[in-house]
Amino acid sequence: MAMAPLARQIGHDFAQPDLLRTALTHRSYGVPNNERLEFLGDGILDCVIADLLFQRFPDLPEGDLSRLRANLVRQETLHQLAQELNVGTQLRLGEGELKSGGAMRPSILADALEAVFAAVYLDAGFIAAQQVIARLYAPLLADLKPGQFQKDAKTRLQEFLQGRKKRLPHYELLETSGAAHEQSFTVACSIEQPPLRTTGTGNSRRVAEQNAAQAALAILEA
Repeated sequence: MAMAPLARQIGHDFAQPDLLRTALTHRSYGVPNNERLEFLGDGILDCVIADLLFQRFPDLPEGDLSRLRANLVRQETLHQLAQELNVGTQLRLGEGELKSGGAMRPSILADALEAVFAAVYLDAGFIAAQQVIARLYAPLLADLKPGQFQKDAKTRLQEFLQGRKKRLPHYELLETSGAAHEQSFTVACSIEQPPLRTTGTGNSRRVAEQNAAQAALAILEA
């Protein structure tokens, strides 16, 4: 069947193939769709990644583990994994969503992958889902080094200013450009004292804000 390639890639032979079909069905296509599965998969992914990190880094404090988990389960990471698995070519989308580039939209791909994790869980249980997630995340986990853990740029900038009793930065969306499935966001980060204004771009507003904050830190910490 058309979805078999993804089942082979994730290393799971579905006893109930309809679960995978539903996981790859966007709400624009009709019902049943993957919205409920995405909800379940999100929770399963959080649990599995937390366990993998807990086992891999027995000496890391809770704060570092939490930040690392957030980085591994965020949309950008899921989007990257979904692209590597060619999830977009196997999605079932409504005609309008298909024409607007939905098969390449990061949020749709990330949600679909979480739904796939839930489909594996419902098909064969938690251990099976855990094994699939562990295999997919193995290269990312292998690249992690304890010394690289740090807070994200927005948090570090906020703490930098608070430590000097300065006002917190203000973020403003300046521009959104590009087609719906490949939008680019430009955000300004403004600081009153010392007077500073930087900009950042990214494929989401959150990423653009982080890049703008990083640019400000580079100047303040120079």
